[in-house]
Amino acid sequence: MRLRANPNRMQLLRLRRRLTLAKRGHKLLKDKQEELMRRFLGMVHSARDLRVEVENELALAHRAFVSARFEMDGSAMASALAFSRRVVELKAEREQVMNLKVPKFHVEIPSDAEFGYGYGETTMDLDRALEMYAAVLPRLMSLAEVEKAIQLLAAELEKTRRRVNALEHILVPSLEETIRFISDRLSEMERATATRLMKIKDIVREH
Repeated sequence: MRLRANPNRMQLLRLRRRLTLAKRGHKLLKDKQEELMRRFLGMVHSARDLRVEVENELALAHRAFVSARFEMDGSAMASALAFSRRVVELKAEREQVMNLKVPKFHVEIPSDAEFGYGYGETTMDLDRALEMYAAVLPRLMSLAEVEKAIQLLAAELEKTRRRVNALEHILVPSLEETIRFISDRLSEMERATATRLMKIKDIVREH
């Protein structure tokens, strides 16, 4: 689609400069798109493997917890869980990845902290379940990091793809078509001017 532009040399120069910038921007965005895709695919593979591992560990922990529930009285379990003294410290930061701020989590669980309940009314399955839940928590947060980064990269990738397509299929072709139109018009005007000048010379010679 041709752009609206007056067919003169000043406009032609402006459009040529704009076309040069558009092609340069297209190349930069194309490079960015390829790098985003490379990182996106790498993170997807990492997240897939990590999710399988985390789900397996959670399934084992949940199995131990269900076993403890069957063996323990409901009020005893509720009381034991209510008196847990383990404090989990979660620190959230932001990391720069391809001009995107992705979350970074740090989980700290004191290794010497006791559960806080007596062992007389609890089972080993409950201890084992809680230990397994605590062990999988840092990996669970790592999975959250990666999956959030994937979401952000996917959104940025889609935005970049739309901009690349707009430049490649709309702006650059429109600029090229407009430049050809103005160049042709200027050539026609030059030929018409040359023809008029020749006619004027012929008239002057005749007189």
